[in-house]
Amino acid sequence: MKQRRTIIAASCAIIVVLAAWTLVSWATHDRFRSTADRLLLLVPDGTSFSNPKVAMWLDAGSEEGLHVVPVHDSDFLRPLWGESKCAGVILPDSIHQQASDLFIATLHRFVADGGKLMLVYDAGTFSLNGTFAAGRSRLSDLVGVDYALYNKLGDKTIQWNKVTSTNAIVSQMEIPPGKYYPFHAETNTSTAKDGFINSPGGTFETELRRYKYGDLQYPSFVTSGNYTGEVLFHSSNGLVAGEHSYQKGSVLFVNLPLGYLKGSTDGLLLHAFLKYFAGHALSLPYLMPVPDGVGGLVLNWHIDSNAAIKPLQEMSSWKLMQQGPYSIHITAGPDAGQEGDKKGFDVDHNPVSQGLIRKFMGLGYDVGSHGGWIHDYFSAHVETDNPKDLEKFLALNKNALERVTGKPVVEYSAPNGNQPPWVTHWLESHGFVAYYFTGDTGMGPTQGYRNGDREAHNVWAFPILHLDRAAGFEEMSTEGYSAPEIESWLTAITDFAAEQRSVRLVYFHPPGILQYHALVDRWLEKTGRLKADGQFRWYTMTEIANFLNSRKQVKWKVSNNGGLVTVEATHPQTLDHETWRLPASRFAEPKIVQGAAKVVRDNQAWMIIAGDGKDLRFETEILTK
Repeated sequence: MKQRRTIIAASCAIIVVLAAWTLVSWATHDRFRSTADRLLLLVPDGTSFSNPKVAMWLDAGSEEGLHVVPVHDSDFLRPLWGESKCAGVILPDSIHQQASDLFIATLHRFVADGGKLMLVYDAGTFSLNGTFAAGRSRLSDLVGVDYALYNKLGDKTIQWNKVTSTNAIVSQMEIPPGKYYPFHAETNTSTAKDGFINSPGGTFETELRRYKYGDLQYPSFVTSGNYTGEVLFHSSNGLVAGEHSYQKGSVLFVNLPLGYLKGSTDGLLLHAFLKYFAGHALSLPYLMPVPDGVGGLVLNWHIDSNAAIKPLQEMSSWKLMQQGPYSIHITAGPDAGQEGDKKGFDVDHNPVSQGLIRKFMGLGYDVGSHGGWIHDYFSAHVETDNPKDLEKFLALNKNALERVTGKPVVEYSAPNGNQPPWVTHWLESHGFVAYYFTGDTGMGPTQGYRNGDREAHNVWAFPILHLDRAAGFEEMSTEGYSAPEIESWLTAITDFAAEQRSVRLVYFHPPGILQYHALVDRWLEKTGRLKADGQFRWYTMTEIANFLNSRKQVKWKVSNNGGLVTVEATHPQTLDHETWRLPASRFAEPKIVQGAAKVVRDNQAWMIIAGDGKDLRFETEILTK
């Protein structure tokens, strides 16, 4: 009798599991294989959507103009979960190491039935009781390569190494030249080191680099096996990122801790892979981060002391002064190195300094604050002294500049890049909207994270662009970069901003630019041609930050009715200059149904550029292959 009861209980358990599996199979097949534009971010049950490890993905999605929607695991597994649809699923690192066998099985079925999955680093590598799978990750077959080889490698399972790709792929990933280096030249090599195959035709191998130090290493799982997908990045550990087909679907595997890196002021790769997944794997529409869809550069001048006065006067005849607007940041006090040295720009008392500022204002430039009153002193003490003792220097600088400009000062740059979190908080509480930043290098404007937490809400970090180890012109000279290489880099980043229709920041000190007069003139000839053709703009930090804060108020949605796609958008004041981009390979020419907008064909995409008005609706059709 006891044996019979055991058999009946086991049979019932099997029936329940099969029923659940059938319902889960139906759920994944019917709802998740959708053409809707939402990306589901899978979050463990019990984890708040406001958790910084979740919020950073949502913020990144918003900044990239995408709809990233958090979903708890149980909702993803629940068979009768609403009518929600999605284009793809993201399984993030750091917060989702643990996963049940049913969850893992559901992911397999989702991809097998045609779903698109972005799987990041350590997600799903541990069971619910905190143990790792024997031999390899339970998701290795989805990924296409073995990883999480804890039994075999122990504490060497994860190792730090340089990350390498090709210039064609990093360009496709919207990583700017200089962040990868070398950034030009080609070879006919078809096979990269470690046996990984490059993109068709073979392109130049390049590495990701970091400002000041050059060498940059990332942690990744050691991988094993013959990867048959498309390799995007690799290292001596093996596969670092790649796309792999699995039955009817595909998996973008990123063997890097993207969330951890973003929380530690290195958010470029999370944004790059998120945008790549949405664009390359899914061909999704997105809301662009620049007005009218026109990319450009912010040129940020740092004026530290009165040593800048003669260079500024000399530059007054350059082609540089015929364009703009630019962001000019000034340390305003009478001293530069220490109190009493009388080497400062002395905005309150020096009529030459005041005249230069008024000239900048007349040209439409935005004047910002460069640190606090005494350049070197503030830089040396800002991270060690009591903030209450240093806040007065920030206020002195801001107030002096406002007395001359007659306008609120809302931009900031840190002397020598030294900006502890308390400074960011002070800036936001005093009406600033933007600051130059030496973290998150290579990115466009972002609302940054530090030590895993969001730093501010309405003030934007503008990370610098750099040429390998150097960013300012004076650094390029001391680091030994040749004039032809500098000019090639300036040309490359200008083309990058124009072609990717994004914004990046370049900075310099006036004394350091003087030796490059001819080179800068040629650069400005190029930007002038692109500007005249409507392909490039100079922006100030204030202009872009205000645009991005307004953009956060845009509410928009995508619906699909039998292949007829409708996009509806609204804004409490105006949608003017907001722009959507739709891949022309997937969508027919859009038609404006409601509101003011124009449709422009941009090579491989349609751009819908909104005019003045609070509401907009346009329609398009999905093209059949």
